[in-house]
Amino acid sequence: MKTSTQVVGSASVPAQNPTRSAARSGRTLDFVALTKPRLNLLVLLTTVAGLYLASPGGVALALAVHTLIGTALVAGGAAALNQVWERETDRRMRRTSGRPLPRGRLGVAEGTGFGVLLAVAGLVDLALGATPAAAAVAAGTLISYVLVYTPLKTRTSLATIVGAIPGALPPVIGWAAATGDITLPAIVLFGIVFFWQMPHFLAIAWMYRDDYKNAGIPLLPVVEPDGRRTGRQALLYTATLWPVSLLPALVGLAGTPYSAVATSLGIVFIWLSMVFARDRSHESARQLFLYSITYLPLLLGALVADRLWI
Repeated sequence: MKTSTQVVGSASVPAQNPTRSAARSGRTLDFVALTKPRLNLLVLLTTVAGLYLASPGGVALALAVHTLIGTALVAGGAAALNQVWERETDRRMRRTSGRPLPRGRLGVAEGTGFGVLLAVAGLVDLALGATPAAAAVAAGTLISYVLVYTPLKTRTSLATIVGAIPGALPPVIGWAAATGDITLPAIVLFGIVFFWQMPHFLAIAWMYRDDYKNAGIPLLPVVEPDGRRTGRQALLYTATLWPVSLLPALVGLAGTPYSAVATSLGIVFIWLSMVFARDRSHESARQLFLYSITYLPLLLGALVADRLWI
């Protein structure tokens, strides 16, 4: 087999095979894709919020680093294991068919081993570098996401509610990392993220309902194609989110400035949910989805800022 060479000084040395290098780079990117990095940025954002809300006086750098790395590893491992489990349904959906497992770029054993390795490393890091309580909450997140929510997705539309539970636990991980305990303010943070997820997920489900139908995933827009219940539920959860978002002021996490921001953000959220419930169009669902991913960072940012200034 022929190999190319390059001259370095007066010596000729073999040049790196560009095809092999590109293949290694592609495999690396595929493993990164298994961790769903963009999605898990939101996980880290809510974890940081919980961490700093529990420690307004400041957080030790080592604790913050271990909490974020540990949480990122567990979240990445959970995402990888989820994709191993859903590889067949992902293959039947346009927006997920290009993932590494459906395309065959990575094997089931590789994905499983990678996911388990990340998850175990993350739990160990949280237990040793943060607190056992943070590791316990992260373990609950992992188990409920991979072993409960994921298999339920192909069986019932109620899986969306179940999936909102592990999705709402990251701020509790941050709180438990800072305090070693789970108290009422941590439960309030859980409630905010839980109720936020429902209109967020319902908007996604409506936009991609044909994909979910083809994959055999019975989300609410698939079970009831007219979208009336989808719209009503999105509005109900958004309306419930507004008073829940005001609870931080009642448990000592925030004051009037935060409540004013939460009310303003909540009014817009409710309005967009009303529009979606009325129109049930792709565009109204898209507007609701886009606002939802803006709403949560703004709300948590206002909460942290208000907490640090109290």
